Amino acid sequence: MAYKSILTVLTEVEDVSPVLEAALPFARAEGAHLDVLCLGIDRTQTGYYFAGATALMHEETLAQAQTLASEIDTAARARLEKSDVQWGVEALVTQTASVAGIVARRARFSDLVMLPKPYGESLPSDAPVVVEAAMFQGQAPVIVLPGGKGPAPTATPDRVVVAWNESAEALSATRAALPILIAAKQVNLLIIDPQRHAAEVSDPGAELCKMLSRHGAEVEVSIVAQTLPRVSDVINRHIQDQDAEMLVMGAYGHSRFREAILGGATRNLLENAAVPVLMAH
Repeated sequence: MAYKSILTVLTEVEDVSPVLEAALPFARAEGAHLDVLCLGIDRTQTGYYFAGATALMHEETLAQAQTLASEIDTAARARLEKSDVQWGVEALVTQTASVAGIVARRARFSDLVMLPKPYGESLPSDAPVVVEAAMFQGQAPVIVLPGGKGPAPTATPDRVVVAWNESAEALSATRAALPILIAAKQVNLLIIDPQRHAAEVSDPGAELCKMLSRHGAEVEVSIVAQTLPRVSDVINRHIQDQDAEMLVMGAYGHSRFREAILGGATRNLLENAAVPVLMAH
């Protein structure tokens, strides 16, 4: 297995440089084609604009979305033209209600999706929709980049932490991350309070270790107690202790009626992660 089709979705001009600077080395290392979807989002709909607004105002906001899509497209092409990877760029204008469907259709036929951090003070409320749509509706593994002023993500991370709790989601994420785990120098399986989980209480992580080792991965197991109030805090502290460069974890939908709502642990990790997080559902 390899990542040969990588997708990224950009909705802000500010994201173009940091996302492409992370995605291009990864695509180069994998010999992959990088697809960039540039979205200008018109938010003039329920919840975004007031009653009685005129058609002229709607036309204005649509023009603003078209301008944004064009600016993202121009910035992306300017960077990609200097690269040595295969790439394609598509610019679209859409309303908020259609974002999930558009992203899901593109993600469905991608091996991997790389996206900017969806949570932050200045980010619109539809930013998490892109991540959710790629994972839950598009059924694609997603790498969420940490953002901020920390070190740039590594195309081939040497140390990777896998948050393992025997769930189907964690196993799906581990399988999706196999090319990365095989190439890493050390894979650390993090198991928090194994007695909470199912069968492998006597030898937690043994079966997953066996599976990964047969692929050639170098695996070790860390069993830790939940000494902090939130599981996400324990995971983030362990990442720092391991000096890891990537986290692999399952993504959990907690709503019966709308699966594409990230669970609390997932959201907390994305808000505070200092390394890229590869997730799958």
